[in-house]
Amino acid sequence: MAATAASAAPTPTGKADLYGLIGKMKAVAGQREALIPIVLEGAEGMPGCLSYIVARDVEDADAIWITEVWESEASHDASLQLPSVQAAVAKARDLVAGVETGVATVPVGGIGLKR
Repeated sequence: MAATAASAAPTPTGKADLYGLIGKMKAVAGQREALIPIVLEGAEGMPGCLSYIVARDVEDADAIWITEVWESEASHDASLQLPSVQAAVAKARDLVAGVETGVATVPVGGIGLKR
């Protein structure tokens, strides 16, 4: 998902802004359940990743939503070079029909996100 969030300027607490992504990915018809574990396995052990949630779309049987929170945009960008991520992308390539929505966010907190 190519998008750019606001710059990682320090907040009033002195901490830099977090970087978030929310995206809707479409699987090839009937392949969503095969795609989900591949997306999840590629996310294991990514430095700087604070949260990585994959969810089934309740209205579209071929779509998943991925919600990510990172320490910084640089952490996210670096993750794309990890062998585990590159292997998952290659493995999933034939199962992905496309990415319909991708937006960058600046997470500010919430349940499960310690800041």
